Amino acid sequence: MLGAAIYALAINYFLIPNRIGEGGVTGLTTIGYYAFRISPALTNLVLNGILMVVGYRFLDRRTVGYSLWAIVWISVFLRLPVVAAYHTDQTVIAALFGGVLMGLAMGVILRANGTIAGSTILAKIVNKYLGVKNGTATLAFDLCVAIPSVAVIGVENMLLTVLELYVSAVVLNQYLDRFGAKHSLMVISAHSQALAAALSAQLGQGVTLLKATGYHSGAAQDVLYFVCTAKQWTAVIPLVERIDPQALIVADQVRSVRGLQMSKLL
Repeated sequence: MLGAAIYALAINYFLIPNRIGEGGVTGLTTIGYYAFRISPALTNLVLNGILMVVGYRFLDRRTVGYSLWAIVWISVFLRLPVVAAYHTDQTVIAALFGGVLMGLAMGVILRANGTIAGSTILAKIVNKYLGVKNGTATLAFDLCVAIPSVAVIGVENMLLTVLELYVSAVVLNQYLDRFGAKHSLMVISAHSQALAAALSAQLGQGVTLLKATGYHSGAAQDVLYFVCTAKQWTAVIPLVERIDPQALIVADQVRSVRGLQMSKLL
């Protein structure tokens, strides 16, 4: 519902007031509004309902259910009265902020295991079977609608639409990559047992000990490997430093860690 509210906000307050198009079904709704004054809420509901039939064939039932929920609420929010829409002669500003809001909205919905149907449900299918990032696949499908929209909104606004779609895809990819991301650490220390005990107590989870051998010294050495959240990260580093200031830490950021529902790693 939050994602649907942000999505409708971008359309009603930034895109439509400045005659900027969109991609996918949303692009068709804006074209229908500009050319025939058809309510975006109506076309969103009808066209996305048709695409949900495709999604039902290729996606799990939970995703389909959440997608239907998102579509209904997008249509509801699109019907709300618009108060103080953002009109500007600097339409590039509307395109940029509209793109940021659209990317954020789709990120919220996709992280909740839903879609907004349209191009995102096609992107979800491509992501599931081909591994293409959601934002990138969404952009490709959206351009198929955005570029021909030049016949209705003109060249300048079509180019602004392409800019808005690009910003939206970048924000979506970054959101999905970073939101909920975790840190993985490998710690090499002469006090590996003490560190493992302290870290396990601190994190409330398992810490893996890997058997390693120094190439030059030939000495056996335990290497600690564990994954922690961004919140835990702030406590982990001081803990390691307190127990062994000479410890070697190799840190990296990982997008997702799952033992179940591995399809969400894509």
